[in-house]
Amino acid sequence: MRLVRRSLVICLTLAAARSAAAQGGPITIVAGRVLDGRGGSLKNATVVVDRGRILRIEPRPVERPTFSFPNGTLLPGLIDAHVHLGAYVNRNGRMHTADDGETAAQSALAGAANAHRTLLAGFTTVASIGGAEDLDLRDAIGRGEIPGPRVLTSLDPITDAGLTPEQLRGEVRRRVAAGANLIKIFASRSIRDGGAQTLSDAQLSAACGEARAAGVFAVVHAHSPESIRAATLAGCHQIEHGVFATTEVLALMASRGTYFDPQCALIFRNYLDNRKWFQGLGNFTEEGFAAMERAIPLAVAVIRNAVATPGLKLVFGTDAVAGAHGRNAEDLVCRVRQAGQRPMDALVSATRTTAEALGLSRETGTLAAGLAADLIVVSGNPLDDITALQRVVFVMRAGQVHRHDPTLAGNRTLQ
Repeated sequence: MRLVRRSLVICLTLAAARSAAAQGGPITIVAGRVLDGRGGSLKNATVVVDRGRILRIEPRPVERPTFSFPNGTLLPGLIDAHVHLGAYVNRNGRMHTADDGETAAQSALAGAANAHRTLLAGFTTVASIGGAEDLDLRDAIGRGEIPGPRVLTSLDPITDAGLTPEQLRGEVRRRVAAGANLIKIFASRSIRDGGAQTLSDAQLSAACGEARAAGVFAVVHAHSPESIRAATLAGCHQIEHGVFATTEVLALMASRGTYFDPQCALIFRNYLDNRKWFQGLGNFTEEGFAAMERAIPLAVAVIRNAVATPGLKLVFGTDAVAGAHGRNAEDLVCRVRQAGQRPMDALVSATRTTAEALGLSRETGTLAAGLAADLIVVSGNPLDDITALQRVVFVMRAGQVHRHDPTLAGNRTLQ
C-alpha cells in the first residue's frame, strides 16, 4: 500500500507540472544550491521555466514554488558524449548481436528502455555513436513519442581500414545524407586487440576533412599515441578513449583545440563484472578481458594527466553498452575519486564542455535564459560528495518533467 501511495503522489505531481507547462504558465524550481554548468554556484536560488525554456534565474527563493528542493542541488542536465543505446542483453542473457534471433521490435523496445533509463539517471542529452538503429530512436524521442534524452547519432561507424581516401569521403557523405549528426571513425584497434593504429594519415585527413566540409563533427576511436597524433594532425574534432595517450599527445590535442573523451572505469568494470554476457563474442576472449583489466589503471592515469594538461578540452563520455545504461554517473565519480579531477571541473566537463563539443552550447549545457530547460536535481551537494550525482530526484528535459521524487526528506511540491 505504501508503494501504491508513493506512486500515486509521483503521478499527481508530474501531472501538475505538465499541466502548468501545457497552459503556458511558468514553472518555478527552488533549490538549496544551484550550479550553472559554467563553474558558478548560488545558494537558495530559483530557476524559472516557461514553454520549455529557461526564462530566468533568480538569486533567491520565490514564494510558493512549483517545486522546492531545500536539501538538493539543481544543475543542467548531464551530457554523455559516447553511449550505445542499441546495446542490450538479449532473452538468452547474452549481449545482443545481429544474428541472435532477436526481432526488430525487441531490439527497438530495448533501445527505448535504455534511453529512458539514461534519462531518469539525469542525462538529458547523449551521443549514441555506432548504430544505424539510433536514427529511428532519435527521431521518436524528438517527436515526443517516447521519453528519452536528446539523441545525436553517428549511424554505423567507419571501420574498414582498406578503403581509399576517396572511398572514405564517400562513406562520410552517405552517412550525412542518411541523417547522421556526427561521424565515428575507427583509427585504431580495440583495447582488447592492443589498440594499434589502423588508418593512415591520408585516410584520416580525407574522412575528417569530408566531415568538416559537410558541417558535422568527426569523433575518432584511437588508443595508441600514434593514432591519436595522426587524428589530431588530420584536424579530427574529438578523440575517443586514448588509453595509451602520452603527455606529448595530450599537449598536442590541447594546442590544436581537439576535444578528448577518455573513459575512467565504468566500461571496463561493466565488461569484467558481467563476463557471461560477452564471453566468446568476437574479441571478448580471455586475452581480451585481461587487456581490459590492465587498462583500468592506465585509463585513470590518462585522465589524471589530461586534467593536468593546460588548455585540454576534456569532455565526458562513458561508452555505455549493455548493462551500463543508467549508470553513467559512475564515471564522474571515478574521475573525481580515482583520477583526482575537481568536482566542479567534472560537472562543467559533463555539461558546458560536452555541449560545446557536440555543437549544442546554444541549446543546452548551462543554466541561462533562452536555453532549453534541461534540468536535474540531486540529493545533497556533489561539490562535497560526488556520489550525489547518483541520487537523482528530479529530471526535466525541454521543460517536461520525467522524474520527481517528492518523498525525499526535506523536499516538497507546492501548488
